Amino acid sequence: MKPSSAHFNLCEYFLGDERLQAIGDRTAIEFLDTRITFSELRGLVDHWAERMLSSGLDVGDRCVILLPDSPHFVACFLASALIGAISVPTNTFLPQEGVSFIASDAGAKLIITETEWISRYEFPAGSAVLGVHSSDRAVGFKPGRQFAVDTTNDSPAFLLYTSGSTGTPKGVLHLHGSIPATVSTYGETVLRLTSADRVYSSSRMFFAYGLGNSLSFPLAAGATVVLDPERPTPEKITSLIADRAPTVFFGVPAVYLSLLEKGFAHGKTNWENIRLWVSAGEALPSRIFEDWKQEIGKPILDGIGSTEMLHIFISNRADTARAGSSGRVVEGYSARLLDDSGDEVAEGEPGNLFVSGPSATAGYWNRADLTEQTISDGWVRTGDIYTREAGFYSHVGRSDDCFKVKGLWVSPVEVESVLSQHDLVSEAAVVSSIDESGLATARAFVVIRQGERSNALKEELRSFAGSRLPHYKVPSQIEFIDEMPRTATGKVQRYKLREVGRRT
Repeated sequence: MKPSSAHFNLCEYFLGDERLQAIGDRTAIEFLDTRITFSELRGLVDHWAERMLSSGLDVGDRCVILLPDSPHFVACFLASALIGAISVPTNTFLPQEGVSFIASDAGAKLIITETEWISRYEFPAGSAVLGVHSSDRAVGFKPGRQFAVDTTNDSPAFLLYTSGSTGTPKGVLHLHGSIPATVSTYGETVLRLTSADRVYSSSRMFFAYGLGNSLSFPLAAGATVVLDPERPTPEKITSLIADRAPTVFFGVPAVYLSLLEKGFAHGKTNWENIRLWVSAGEALPSRIFEDWKQEIGKPILDGIGSTEMLHIFISNRADTARAGSSGRVVEGYSARLLDDSGDEVAEGEPGNLFVSGPSATAGYWNRADLTEQTISDGWVRTGDIYTREAGFYSHVGRSDDCFKVKGLWVSPVEVESVLSQHDLVSEAAVVSSIDESGLATARAFVVIRQGERSNALKEELRSFAGSRLPHYKVPSQIEFIDEMPRTATGKVQRYKLREVGRRT
């Protein structure tokens, strides 16, 4: 199912007539107490295509999809592609100003959202709004008229906005051929889903990682995806696994940590049925990897992807998973590590990670300057610093997170990993700061499991870190916080921690 350079449409790739003849009766989606077949899903897609066209949406127009994970989300995303429009999946946890920014920045002509949410937002003037109850069972629709839009694999299909872990979100444009590229690479060589698999992702579909997990890979494999509109709390995830018995689970490090710390990762019904546990979004700490493998008996397959590359391009495999590593380059992609002068770094030395592959973005929406800075000769600068040893890549930090103390580089990830080894530390995040003398130093923000947040514990943590790290990497400032500031996709917002540091 690889696209050609001639006519190609993303919706037909998943739900074309020939494919429906083979898999139309299979269950594509389980949602609440409803099962939706591939043929019924195509009927729902056609229903939404009709509504979009009736609202005035045309080829190339942007359509914001502000919905929880549901059959309607999937149908709207594919219907937009079917008629040649550009869908804009949007974070449902954003405040009013965040949604307004994305709708305005994308120039949305149509917004589809929950009927009861319409009054919450002030949408841009000139944008039509369609309401839907995403909890509607969405059954009873049959494939209808054919929409003969002349798209190719190089036609624009959807915009994904970055999660905002470093500030203002940016629109990342992907094409009709982008998703099939992730299917034929990561999907087929790492996940290897079959029609017998049942997939559940705690990461939502407005996030590039979640879109692949819950839409791209299961639909392409003829598998079943379990969708749930509620926030994926540890309690909810545990209940869903017990009731729905997925075989593949996708999460982020914070989700795995919460499952471990709340005691939900032991002796629960149907957990043994899960053959793959996958993590992305940010680097998986070694301690979580090790604790999970000891508790569950299976590794977490950590990997690195990005909105710009659409999904994971470096990943661990089930038979070669390593703690503290993102794994090896996925077949179909290339990676290189360069110093600031653009030269390849030596084995084991940190370098800026560049990646190329078939799912790379066509560019940033209305940001030619940023596109030029990030993409050159087919290589995308990820903004991450990595090391490579024996083909395995390990995350050092984001290039804008690493900093110097006494003229020497400090990797926040390394310091955080050491602090997290202390029995009382649940999580740690490290940022650059300034000490009383006006010199650069490391500042740690720590969430503790239990006990008093005392100065004595701060000294204990400094001593603990000092026994394992060079002195210049030991945080001279330690702050206790209740929880880490995170994006809706689970990434720690270090820029907010740096702002706290500047105010105190």
